[in-house]
Amino acid sequence: MKVEFAPLSMPLQRRLQTAAVVQWVFSFLCLAQCCTVAFIGLFFTRFWLVSALYAAWWFIDREKPRKGGRRIHILRKCIVWKYMKDYFPITLVKTAELDPRQNYLMGFHPHGVLAAGAFLNFCTEASGFSTLFPGITPHLMMLSLWFRIPFFRDYVMSGGLVDSDKESASYVLQKPEGGNALAIIVGGAQEALDARPGSCTLLLKNRKGFVRLAIEHGTPLVPIFSFGDNDLFDQVRNPKGSWLRKVQHWLQQIMGISLPLFHARGIFQYSFGLIPYRRPIFTVVGKPIPVQRKHRPSNEEVDQVHQKYLNELCKLFEEHKAKYNIPEDRHLEFI
Repeated sequence: MKVEFAPLSMPLQRRLQTAAVVQWVFSFLCLAQCCTVAFIGLFFTRFWLVSALYAAWWFIDREKPRKGGRRIHILRKCIVWKYMKDYFPITLVKTAELDPRQNYLMGFHPHGVLAAGAFLNFCTEASGFSTLFPGITPHLMMLSLWFRIPFFRDYVMSGGLVDSDKESASYVLQKPEGGNALAIIVGGAQEALDARPGSCTLLLKNRKGFVRLAIEHGTPLVPIFSFGDNDLFDQVRNPKGSWLRKVQHWLQQIMGISLPLFHARGIFQYSFGLIPYRRPIFTVVGKPIPVQRKHRPSNEEVDQVHQKYLNELCKLFEEHKAKYNIPEDRHLEFI
């Protein structure tokens, strides 16, 4: 395999951008494990009191991920996220106004391998969410598993991440004065197994829980498509029915998270590594879909709103795909 090395004269700006992305990849792949090891390891040192006090705080604070989290604005605005945004780069595209007197439920597509677009746009201010949508506070749902990890839970909550259960969603959507936006990566971890360059496959055909939630709260649905999120990594071929796919599904059922075998470029060379490719991401936020509130919607009512959501998402994709170099003959596929 021929290895191409990056030039040593790479500008400082690009080095900082690469460093920002490296720490982000590290946070997803290693930070949780490091936090767990540190928490346990401290008990066997003279600093055991640190872990003991944190354990007490953790117990007292255990419901916080279900109560809107604990965002820290200074961390959301940290310059490292600006460098990460510029690495790809990532652009947040607004197509309609959002009334700050209302709450919104946003469906984000696709998941991608590491959900780069969702993280940068909703958990940081790098792409200017608050400027584009003044008066709207974004929250992004994340698997409950991650909030059970000491120290790491506080790190992810600082960006506006909340627990991905119904109680957590209801807390955000029930804000009486409005102004909350709850973003859900509808395809979830399972969709990450189909994330590869050029893919337009969305795990959405039978995902209707978010629609039912929107109806129960009378919350408008906002479809979002992130062009380029699937192009950041290559993935080892894992067609349905293959032994690798079966193992990945089995591990997902056990741990709750999928394990896509992905690769892209390295830090100092462009041929192989775990650092994402420098490919632009355009996250397009569609117009709100009004939803009539009903405490206990029937399956037929949920199906009707779900189909309307699919139609609006397809329309959003078709209207913008030419701008972002998607071939004319490529369309969304729902599985």
